[in-house]
Amino acid sequence: MLVDSHAHLDSDRYAEDREAMLLRAREAGVETVLAVGIGDGPETMHRALELSREYASNRSMPQIVVSVGIHPHEAELADQAALERLNALAVEPEIVAIGEIGLDYFYDHSPRDVQKRVFIEQMKIAAAHKLPILIHCRASAESSNAWDDTLELLKQHWRMTGLGGVLHCFAGEQSHAEQAMDMGFLVSFAGNITFPKAQPIRNVAGNIPAERLLIETDAPFLAPVPYRGQRNESALVRHVAEKLAEVRGEDYETMALTTTENFHRFFHGARSQAG
Repeated sequence: MLVDSHAHLDSDRYAEDREAMLLRAREAGVETVLAVGIGDGPETMHRALELSREYASNRSMPQIVVSVGIHPHEAELADQAALERLNALAVEPEIVAIGEIGLDYFYDHSPRDVQKRVFIEQMKIAAAHKLPILIHCRASAESSNAWDDTLELLKQHWRMTGLGGVLHCFAGEQSHAEQAMDMGFLVSFAGNITFPKAQPIRNVAGNIPAERLLIETDAPFLAPVPYRGQRNESALVRHVAEKLAEVRGEDYETMALTTTENFHRFFHGARSQAG
């Protein structure tokens, strides 16, 4: 069985076939999906939670657990009302994490000082609810200082909580992963690990301790080879597991089991602590 630890199930790109997409995931062996509740911004970050409830009784689909958060792209929209909405949603039993949150210096859709402030505010909310966080970090084309800033903020505002989290769609350097793992983070790899030019990501993936590994799709984005450029979906997480197993010199079944057990161990513990 497989777990897709990060997918945007509420995306409009699934509007015509969302149920069929989820059925395909279950048929492909995906038992659980973490639906990332960022919506199109703070006004719609509840949609993933609504989806999880809509399909909760359908045993032909994966179990859907949920996060909620404000993406750094929409940090400018994170007024006090949005943060209060996030705080209210965080108490719902399906919520297992706050995220994805962090810094994006590649697109800079929100000013960097605003991104940092909203990141800190969301860490405070996560800590108050004893929930781990899902980190989005994307560096600029010129430098990796988004990682420097992200890790510094985590050290200042998150390390002491002991709650840890997940580095979503990891594409940083080994040192970045190691600093985060020292703060209790797991490292999640997505479909870009299959891309021909992604050898630096594969190099890091080969050195992550097995008990810290997760896999994800980031669907509908980053479809793995041989589906690159198409709409991604949770069923394709198998290709990520296969590539990660190849990189680490392991068999597919071992990788599927390892990442599934890591997910359930981490998030079951997080939910128990929050409860």
